[in-house]
Amino acid sequence: MREGSGTGRWQVIFETQDESEWHAHLRRLRAGTERIDWAMTRIDTLCGRLVHPTTYRLSLFVPGPVCDPGRERPGH
Repeated sequence: MREGSGTGRWQVIFETQDESEWHAHLRRLRAGTERIDWAMTRIDTLCGRLVHPTTYRLSLFVPGPVCDPGRERPGH
């Protein structure tokens, strides 16, 4: 496995506690002209049960910097 492969972070691009707003947002994304790489997205449904309301979250994976194998890593 290459060093640095798979590194990155999940960036929240949409979040709501309103289920109808959530579905409307997804419909707009699917119908829009801007193409989304759905393989790089994550959908979370955070169930609050009785304590907190349910939250719907759409996140996009943002890759980290690519390591150049020809460059020496700091500290090595």
